[in-house]
Amino acid sequence: MDYTHFSIIERSKLELLRSQGVGVRAIGRALGRAAGAVSRELKRNGTDRKYKAQEAQNAYVSRRGNSKPHGKWNPALASEIEADFEKTYSPEQIQHSRKAKGLPTVAFKTLYNWLYAGLLSRGNLQVLRHKGKRQKPPETRGRFQIGKSIWQRPKAIRDRETFGHWELDTVVSSRGKSKACVATFVERKTRFYQAIKMPNRTALSMEIAFGVLAAPMPKSAIQTATVDRGKEFACYKSLERLHGVDVYFADPYCSWQRGSN
Repeated sequence: MDYTHFSIIERSKLELLRSQGVGVRAIGRALGRAAGAVSRELKRNGTDRKYKAQEAQNAYVSRRGNSKPHGKWNPALASEIEADFEKTYSPEQIQHSRKAKGLPTVAFKTLYNWLYAGLLSRGNLQVLRHKGKRQKPPETRGRFQIGKSIWQRPKAIRDRETFGHWELDTVVSSRGKSKACVATFVERKTRFYQAIKMPNRTALSMEIAFGVLAAPMPKSAIQTATVDRGKEFACYKSLERLHGVDVYFADPYCSWQRGSN
């Protein structure tokens, strides 16, 4: 079997299981990994402190960035591209302009990557027209028109007849400037409640929080999830694929359809 690196979800599960005192072999079985792979992950990203999934992921990303070859990059080409940046050309314009003149060039996405990696203009994002700031997409809460509608949810779930059907939501503090929030999970039949802190209200953070919830539970314990149309649930396809759950979306502005959460 080919080796694959640990994902952030696997690392989150590892952190949770390790904090509960679960042994390396048992963690390996839970993750579908060899005990040796789990042991190497703990040694590589652990110190005398507790294993932290986010710190391990950041270290992995840093190592991967340092190990990747720079391809066509060379000092002469970098100098010419930096001169174009000073003329306020965008990476797209630089690519097409150099190609039209028959000069060596690379894809504009590569130029962005080189800039973010510090290989151009010393990583100074101010050379970009948008000063390194991505335009935020328009807020689409209440207009998230994909995924299965709550009206497709089986009647047995609506009537709370069986276990394993959850309602998800996020709670954001109105105090201070922190982006931190809490993901809340409620099982409809038993009203079992669990809250997991997230660093921000993004789809990735929700995907990680869901993995933390699911890690210690048997697969049958989480069969469906009912959520609102918030953009933090844009990860619904990953949840369905990784955890085998069906995700149902409540109608916009109809919080009463999620009566437990």
